[in-house]
Amino acid sequence: MIIRDPVHGDIELTQELVELLDTPEVQRLRGVKQLGTASLVYPGTLHTRFDHSLGTLHMAGRILERLARRGARLEPDAARVVMAAALLHDVSHVPFGHTFEDERRVLPRHDTPERLRRALGQGRLGERLDRLGLQEGVTALLARGDRSGGRRDPKVPGWSRDLVAGTVDADLLDYLLRDAHFTGLVQRYDARVLDLFGLEGDQLVLELSEHGVERPDAFSEILHVLRMRYVLTERVYLHHAKVAAGAMVSKALERVLKRGWDPRQLEQFTDELFLERLEQAGRDGGDAGSVRLVQGLRRRELLKRAYVLDLDAVGPDGRDRLVEAYHRCAAAREAVEARLADALGVPDDQVILYVPAPSYLNEATVPVRTSEGLHPLTRLPEPLQRRWGMASLQAQYEGLWKLYLFVPAGTQPRARALAEATFGYPTRWWKDPGPKA
Repeated sequence: MIIRDPVHGDIELTQELVELLDTPEVQRLRGVKQLGTASLVYPGTLHTRFDHSLGTLHMAGRILERLARRGARLEPDAARVVMAAALLHDVSHVPFGHTFEDERRVLPRHDTPERLRRALGQGRLGERLDRLGLQEGVTALLARGDRSGGRRDPKVPGWSRDLVAGTVDADLLDYLLRDAHFTGLVQRYDARVLDLFGLEGDQLVLELSEHGVERPDAFSEILHVLRMRYVLTERVYLHHAKVAAGAMVSKALERVLKRGWDPRQLEQFTDELFLERLEQAGRDGGDAGSVRLVQGLRRRELLKRAYVLDLDAVGPDGRDRLVEAYHRCAAAREAVEARLADALGVPDDQVILYVPAPSYLNEATVPVRTSEGLHPLTRLPEPLQRRWGMASLQAQYEGLWKLYLFVPAGTQPRARALAEATFGYPTRWWKDPGPKA
């Protein structure tokens, strides 16, 4: 089968990959948007986890082709496992997954061994993986680290996991292009970045030198990929309206979970079905707050920024204290939200404190080979660090961290004053909402 993709062009699938694709578990991903609430800011971002899964499959195939040219050939059965794993790497994703898992820590991550084993082992997908002889290899590759059942298939080399679940990998190389395309941002890397992939023992690495001499083109290209990741993070993934919308749906989920709603239901839901069931759960439980939040999301009646802190305002130590107090401790966060809501005279669902974990450029830890040997990109020898500015890029990425307080329109001035008294820092952002806000 050949599928026309707007990002990569024609993507060719073997019959066995088509059999995996045509299962309810994979088809569900058609209804899970890749960027969650970003479509409220960038209307074109309606692409899905399904599209991205096909793109990751395509990029995995291209990387394997490059490695084969370097003499690294996979046995046919191992290649089947790797390609199936690339296609299925997001099958355990739930609607608005990164928002729930990373930003508010409402749910455990989608890529835990337990979640992956469950997603890969059940239903028609599990049956087909078993019949095709792929179940053990794909599960072991994607769920590596599971000591009870995640033993690596000896036929599948360890570096193959780096290809689909590493730092700079097929997943990243697809979603950077895909997210840029559908947001309309003019961002693209050169396809020659694929030529940088090589092997060091059982590890996938990037080759930044040749014959003992540094390759400036290789350095500049991988840094371009990382800068592209930075731009998308700054302008899309952490856009304040996307963050506000994500915080609202997270708050609604938190409320219904307290009433005994089973979070495992999400593993079967599309975005739309999730919102329907979430709103219904609020109605059934008499929780007007969760209903109000879901309806606000649907109507794009978002809560507004009243108070913002950034790294420059609080410093690394202050950030870490705030993260420890309010990101890692949901009870403390909820208590502050309730106090501020009471002081503002608004329902307790209408005040949301957003305190994310620190922002780090994890992709920069990719192992690279230079004339000095093998090391993470973050630990380049000092002369190379100075020349290529890795420390500067890491600092820029770390500087993306922001704390937000979101409140109903019209209450921002009072909320700002209350927040400044509560947290002890003046806001780093303020816009007079005016009489109509």
